[in-house]
Amino acid sequence: MVLCAVAGVQSQSITVDRQMKRYRVPRLAFINKMDRLGADPFRVVQAMRDKLQLNAVLLQYPIGSEDNFQGVIDLVEMTAHYYQGENGEDLVKKSIPDALVDEAQQAREKLLDALSLFSEAMTEQLLEAEEVSQELIWQIIRKATLSLELTPVLLGSAFKNKGVQNLLDAIALYLPSPVDREVVKTAESVSIYPNPDDSLVALAFKLTVESFGQLTYIRIYSGTLKPGDTVYNSRTGKRVQINRLVRMHANKREEMQVAVAGDIIALLSVDCASGDTLCSGEPLSLERMFVPEPVITLSIMAKKQESGDRLSKALNRFQKEDPTFRVTHDPESSATLISGMGELHLEIYIERIQREYNAEVYVSKPAVAYRETILQKAAFDYRLKKQTGGSGQFAHVTGWIEPTSEPFVFENRVVGGVIPKEYIGACEKGFREAMQSGQLEGYLVTGVKVVLDGGSYHPIDSSEIAFRSAAHQAFEQAFIKTNPCILEPIMLVEVETPNEFFGRVQGDLSSRRGLLLGSETMLSYTVIRAEVPLAKMFGYSTDLRSLTSGMATFSMEFACYRRALAVK
Repeated sequence: MVLCAVAGVQSQSITVDRQMKRYRVPRLAFINKMDRLGADPFRVVQAMRDKLQLNAVLLQYPIGSEDNFQGVIDLVEMTAHYYQGENGEDLVKKSIPDALVDEAQQAREKLLDALSLFSEAMTEQLLEAEEVSQELIWQIIRKATLSLELTPVLLGSAFKNKGVQNLLDAIALYLPSPVDREVVKTAESVSIYPNPDDSLVALAFKLTVESFGQLTYIRIYSGTLKPGDTVYNSRTGKRVQINRLVRMHANKREEMQVAVAGDIIALLSVDCASGDTLCSGEPLSLERMFVPEPVITLSIMAKKQESGDRLSKALNRFQKEDPTFRVTHDPESSATLISGMGELHLEIYIERIQREYNAEVYVSKPAVAYRETILQKAAFDYRLKKQTGGSGQFAHVTGWIEPTSEPFVFENRVVGGVIPKEYIGACEKGFREAMQSGQLEGYLVTGVKVVLDGGSYHPIDSSEIAFRSAAHQAFEQAFIKTNPCILEPIMLVEVETPNEFFGRVQGDLSSRRGLLLGSETMLSYTVIRAEVPLAKMFGYSTDLRSLTSGMATFSMEFACYRRALAVK
C-alpha cells in the first residue's frame, strides 16, 4: 500500500484497504514523497491507525525531511541508509548521525515494544535487558505480517529512488511466498494447495492488447503449465490450447518452457476475460474480484459507417480488460450503451477509442444509473388463464415481496406439489425479468426478496412460459403496493484545496446537495470529504478549476445508493 507523506490516508487508500481486507492480503506500507513540502510520516502512521484500523509500525526513521530528505535509519539493523548516484540507485550504509542517535533509539524501542506482543521470547529478552537479534526481529515481523496483525511501514521518495531498494528487500523478507499463503477455498468442500504436482488452477487477472494479439496475465495457484497444454475455461466451458508462456519484465518478454504454482506469467493469444479461472482437472471457479455496479451510462455510435467495426472491436476489448466497464444494447432504440464508474472513467475509454482505433464517435450526455426499490411488504395472488382454442395457458402463483439488503433474493416455500418443481425455476426467471424495469420510471429494481408460497396448475394448460408470465405479472401487482421509491448513486468526494479557497469549495459542495463528512487542514491546504449525488457532479472538474484558479484537485468513488429526493 502506497501513501503520500503529505496527504496521508486518502479516499483511494480507504478503497485499497477495503479490498485488501476483503481478500485477506498481507501488506507493507510505503510512505512516498518524503521530499515534498509538508511531509510528515508520523502523522500518516497515526492516520493509518485511526482511519484504517491498522497496527502500523515504522521500521525506519527519516534522516531529514521535505527538501532535506537524505535517507532513512533502519531500526532493525540500526544503520543509516543513503542513496547516491545519478538516480539514487546506489544504497550506501553508514553509521547513524550523532544528532539522531537518541531519536533513533527511542523509535527502535517503540518498534520492539510493538513486536513483543507477538513473541514471548522477545518479551523475556526485553525484560532482562538483553540485546534482541536481527534474525528474531525479522522473524516476528514476518509472522505478524502474514497473520494480518501487523503492517510494517517504510519511507522514501520513489521519484528519486530513495527507499525503493529497502522496499524491495522488505517485500522479499516479510511478504508471503505461495507456500505461506492460506489454503484457497473455492467452494465449501474444495481446497487448493500450491502444489506443482496437482491439477492446474490459475486465475486470469489482467488483459492487455499488443500488436500480436491479447496478452493475458495469470497467477498459478496449483499445478504446472507448459506450452502445448490444453486448459479448461470454467466461465465459458471451452477448452483453450496454450501456445506460449512468457515472464514479463516491464515491457520485455522472456520465453518460458514451464510455469509452476506461485508463478505470475503471461499467455499469448488466449481468448479469455479478466477474472476467468483456467484449470486442467475438474472444473473449478476461483472467487472473482468484487465488482461494483456501474453508476453512469451513455450511448455511443460511430460517426462514419467504416468506423463501426473498429468501434465494436474496441468495446469488446475494453469490456474484457475492465469488469467495471459494461456494454449493452437498448432493444427499443437499438443504441449501444456503455456504463462505468463515473464520468472520467467513460471519458478515458472514449478518448482511447478515438486514439487507438481511429474511430470517431458520437456520444450522448451521461445518464445516471438510478434504481427503484420497495419500502414495505406486499402480497401477490395472480392467476393467469387464457383460452384461445386448443391448449390454453394457466398458472397461479401466491406469495409476497419485501425489502432486503441484497439486490435480489428468491425463496421457494411451495409445499405439497401445488406448483410442480419443474415450474419453480420459470417463476424465479419471471420475477427477475420484472425487476429489469420498475413501474415508477422504468429503472432497474433492487433490494427485493420474493417469497413464493403457493398457487396451482393445470395438467394440460400449464407450462414454463405460463408460470414465467404469471410471476412477472404477480411482481408488478405487488410492487405498486409497496410504496416504491427511486434510489440515486451517492459518490464519496475528496477535495484537496488551498486554505484560501476552503469556504468556496465547501459552499459549492453544499449547493450540490452534498453531505459534508469532515475536513482536515495540513499546512497550506485542506482536504474536504463529502457524500454528493452523482447527478450533481457532472462537470465538477471544470467548476472546481474555476473556483480555485486551477489549484485544487479531487477524487470521487461510488459510496452507496440512497433514496432520491427528486429525479430530473
